[in-house]
Amino acid sequence: MSSNKEGWGSRVGLVLAMAGNAVGLGNFLRFPVQAVNNGGGAFIIPYLVSFLLMGIPLLWVEWSMGRFGGKSNNHSTPYILDSMTKMRWFKYFGVFGIWTNLAVAAYYCYIESWTMSYVYHSVARSFDGLSQLQVAQFFVQYLDVSTSHTAIPYEAVVFYLLCLWLNTWILSRGLSGGVEKTAKIGMPLLILFGIFLAFKGITLGTSGATAEHPDASAWAGINFLWNPQFDSLGNPKVWLAAAGQIFFTLSVGMGTIHCYAAYVKQQDDIALNAMSAGWMNEFVEVCLGSLIVIPIAAGYLGLDWVKQNAGFGMAFQTMPFLFENWGPFLAAMAGVFWFGLLFFAGITSSLAMGTPWMGFMQDEFGWGRQKSAWSFGLITLILGLPTVFLYSYGVFDEYDYWAGTVSLVVFALTESILFAWIFGMDKGWKEITSGADMKVPDFYKFVIKWITPFFLLFVFIGSIFSPKGGDWSGAIASLMNGTGWSLDEGSIIRQLFNSGLREQIAAATDMAAKANLEKQLTYIVGARILLTAVFAGICWLVYLAYKRRTVNERTV
Repeated sequence: MSSNKEGWGSRVGLVLAMAGNAVGLGNFLRFPVQAVNNGGGAFIIPYLVSFLLMGIPLLWVEWSMGRFGGKSNNHSTPYILDSMTKMRWFKYFGVFGIWTNLAVAAYYCYIESWTMSYVYHSVARSFDGLSQLQVAQFFVQYLDVSTSHTAIPYEAVVFYLLCLWLNTWILSRGLSGGVEKTAKIGMPLLILFGIFLAFKGITLGTSGATAEHPDASAWAGINFLWNPQFDSLGNPKVWLAAAGQIFFTLSVGMGTIHCYAAYVKQQDDIALNAMSAGWMNEFVEVCLGSLIVIPIAAGYLGLDWVKQNAGFGMAFQTMPFLFENWGPFLAAMAGVFWFGLLFFAGITSSLAMGTPWMGFMQDEFGWGRQKSAWSFGLITLILGLPTVFLYSYGVFDEYDYWAGTVSLVVFALTESILFAWIFGMDKGWKEITSGADMKVPDFYKFVIKWITPFFLLFVFIGSIFSPKGGDWSGAIASLMNGTGWSLDEGSIIRQLFNSGLREQIAAATDMAAKANLEKQLTYIVGARILLTAVFAGICWLVYLAYKRRTVNERTV
């Protein structure tokens, strides 16, 4: 019998924690960039359709699976999945629900630590008087861990350790005493900061136009994001990007929702809770996330500049420079609000990543809260340090691709098949609607059984065979003409064999450049071996847990 006695203190705390799990750095850093790179308004329609046909169904599936497993005192994905089928090997698919969180937390906390550092630098006025190029260089130098912009040696490493320690300490306080309290503080502050920045973005208008950027207009940025283009509906590239963003934004396919939901009471509502958390995330992402970075950047630099330079680093390489246009006080305030918002978005998500490991160790090996939390911190530290010191060699991106992208699709596809086809849609629908405080549309019974799994299969196959440049129509035409199918660098096949990097090595003529590329390949392969070893280790622990359960059942 599990000695795990964790629980939620209130429904509000549960919904805020679930929303905090979903609302992450991707809401503000990834969504605007994805929208810009996929045609602005062309992205919105597939995105909303993906939310309705894949996002909401997966939220209900994962909440109901978690609550069902919790009835048997199972609070981690291996044995939540095991409780739903007689096929004992299915629990090893649940390893993804622990491994993904450990691997993602390893590099996610590093990004989180950037926001902590930038809050400090905003208050310290480190960006005062710097040009846009100098602000961008500031970030590049920060990632070089040997460089410091403060009196602290190895500043980036220190902030990473501080951030990881804070996450671990909060986790050691438990669900209600740590995670829930953080969500109750962090989520309201995040929304407050976001509303202030969104207001500044909306009201900026054309006041930021200069002789260098005469066409600068915040309204042009907003119009670009919200002007729908119906021709996008026939472009698989946009659909894949939209579906991928839903994975990132809702934290589905990770195992965190299962774990959180495993601690709700047997007859507690999950249908409305899942909808509340999901729609809160969408409000933050679509309403706030689309009204900060792109409008403010377009308001000073012009829409054309944004289209050419949209990327993950804009938040750190561009925003501090733009805030300086608001005067010393508002610049410092905006910096604290922007990077504080990102910090709260990050920490409410990274805390969720610790709970599957903790739930597993508490359930299966009788570990206490403190031991489980600090072991999570230690494993995350060991996994994370390579992403800090070897960031420029692609280790960070390697973690993100396999743990933060591919793993999510594989696990979500597996759980959707388990829920609808093995556990059974009738039993699954009963789990979703049991204790519900809302009428769940019957239409979703069909969606969960048929549309969601095939949607996920489309995303998975599309990820394996993604054509070069995302040009599906061109790739199909080439295939029909007998000229072959050129795979994109982001496709699973080319990533698996490091094809792009190997081709660069073969083509390199400069010996120094060739040696650097070979070193990068070595580090990437090493990172992959480390991730595989951790996955195998968790599988071994799941097997040990199974043996312990078998022995306990015989002695009862």
